[in-house]
Amino acid sequence: MVKLQQLYDLLNKTLVPERFNDYCPNGLQVEGRADVRKLITGVTASQTFLDAAIAQGADAVLVHHGYFWKNEDPCLRGIKRHRIKTLLMADVSLLAYHLPLDVHPQWGNNQQLAQRLGLQEIRALYPSDSMIPGIWGTLPALSGMALAEQLRHLTGGWVQHIAGGDNELRRIGLCTGAAQSMLQQAIELGLDAFISGEISEPTVHLAQESGVHYFAAGHHATERYGVQALGAWVAEQLGIEHCYVDCPVPV
Repeated sequence: MVKLQQLYDLLNKTLVPERFNDYCPNGLQVEGRADVRKLITGVTASQTFLDAAIAQGADAVLVHHGYFWKNEDPCLRGIKRHRIKTLLMADVSLLAYHLPLDVHPQWGNNQQLAQRLGLQEIRALYPSDSMIPGIWGTLPALSGMALAEQLRHLTGGWVQHIAGGDNELRRIGLCTGAAQSMLQQAIELGLDAFISGEISEPTVHLAQESGVHYFAAGHHATERYGVQALGAWVAEQLGIEHCYVDCPVPV
């Protein structure tokens, strides 16, 4: 068992959220009980996730997508009220880290997916700004179909592949989540392929006309691995219990 403050301090020291101008507050979003024995991680603090975490005895939950996003209605009504009430009634803390978890060089969403893909010689997609997520690296030459199949294995099945040609792929960029607009940066860097979570209509044309293959592998699915790795490491450091709860969504 540790104090909530110890958990919070370790996460902040590791992820350094004050470096980021993010779309939401990073850190302790909802304060629960002072002692933490069990930490449960997940991608998004949806009602389904909260109910499952509380049923499994969570003292605190750690997610990538929390609450209080910029430009959303701040009033606690409807769905938002029910989620917050669920946490407060159970005395469970909510910790959430968005961009700090995306870009972390060890526990980040991008780095964890890259490791599972086997990317080598990893470097920043935007070398002039380390606060912008996105990385690229190299793989032994493979076809677009082979990379799509590898992604299906890693992310659970759904992958949309927009072929940019019939060339072999070696230089692969990626940014998890909703980063399809970064395909333009991949094109400018001369990459062979770019992987993200979501896809939009302009992405299709840009990939086909540029010759850079695009792979959409699911917003949730591509962001599974960072929070799991971070939660497991934090639990080991603090001597508390950890488990990950997956609540898949079809995008």
